[in-house]
Amino acid sequence: MEPSRRYENQVVLILFFTWGTVFLDRMSQLYLAPYFAPEFHLSSEQIGLLAAVVSVTWALSGLLFGAVSDRFGRRVVLIPGVLLFSALSWLSGVAHSFEQLLLIRALMGAAEGPCWAVINAITEESSARSRRGRNVGFVVSAGALVGLCAAPILTTQVASRWGWRWGFFVTGVPGLLMALLIWKFVREPRRGGDEAQDRRHPNVRGYLSILRIRNVWLCCVGASGFISWLFLQNVFAPLYITEVMHQPGTTAGFLLGAAGLGSFFIGLTFPGLSDRWGRKPTLLFLAFISTLLPIALYLPVLYGHLWLLAAILFLTQGGQGIAALIMVLVPSESVPPQFSATAIGLATLVGEIIGATIAPAAGGAMAERFGLGMPLLMGAASTILLFLAALFIRESGGLHMRRAPEPGVVPAD
Repeated sequence: MEPSRRYENQVVLILFFTWGTVFLDRMSQLYLAPYFAPEFHLSSEQIGLLAAVVSVTWALSGLLFGAVSDRFGRRVVLIPGVLLFSALSWLSGVAHSFEQLLLIRALMGAAEGPCWAVINAITEESSARSRRGRNVGFVVSAGALVGLCAAPILTTQVASRWGWRWGFFVTGVPGLLMALLIWKFVREPRRGGDEAQDRRHPNVRGYLSILRIRNVWLCCVGASGFISWLFLQNVFAPLYITEVMHQPGTTAGFLLGAAGLGSFFIGLTFPGLSDRWGRKPTLLFLAFISTLLPIALYLPVLYGHLWLLAAILFLTQGGQGIAALIMVLVPSESVPPQFSATAIGLATLVGEIIGATIAPAAGGAMAERFGLGMPLLMGAASTILLFLAALFIRESGGLHMRRAPEPGVVPAD
């Protein structure tokens, strides 16, 4: 039905910008670190701790409120979350000590965590089966376009002209508009049971019972490797580029912005291709090329050819495509529909605790002992772990069913 297709596209577009706003607020701290770290006299370990505390609260609240949204609805969780993290991002700019900033970012992580699971659950539930990969990939790719491409350029330019506090002030504004658009235009999705999915998992009848599913465990392992790769490079690459390679902060913003732009295009393309190719082979390919990115950042010889380095980063940043597959599509398609946000939240919980909490803290400690290049090598090892987990994943969602035509999806009134 054409009206349903139009509504599907409308929801996907709104959620695209909403997720971009979430990732803008989260990642801005990493790009502003070279500017506020000297003022607060922060060590590499403390910078890693700032990233880690967001990840802990993000992970715990994501699982908890993802399950709440499975039971009570998506809007009641998403709209307050968007409003709260936007306010807390703005408050980051008024912090006057490391402890204040740590507390504000911890609260912001708690507000942002549910948004990931709920945004992607709404995207899947509002999409036709044959377009789930395409739509989830499009929404998730906003994290690359806004958080990994625009954010490093925007925040470093603002900070270099008006100070790092204004960088946080600017990133806190867009979420207010997105909360209004969600309230006005995004309806509560109609969630019916998927009989084929229920037949595949007849013993899955409660939240804890999803732990019996093999893909759920493998997604947790894969998410740990992916998020470790993502945060080890994004926490420490700006410092490595500026302190070890002696490049200005704007060059770091340019290089990471090129990587983010590549992640946007890869994230926009490959999850949609997985609707036809399959989730597993697509994931394996993206894990392979993404291993090359931290290695390229590590090699000093490439800093004499910045445009070549930027091109390599552009072509090997598969992060948003990986996120769409290992943290959304595979876990949610491997469980009955009534547990989709819970499965997304569980993979996110494990991935965030290990990849965005333990890994940055360990990376900071290793950087203190062996230099800032070590976390980049740890990032390359992390995508190898992701590749190994993907080897054992069973194809999810029914490839033949995704290829079959189906009627449009009608939202609930």
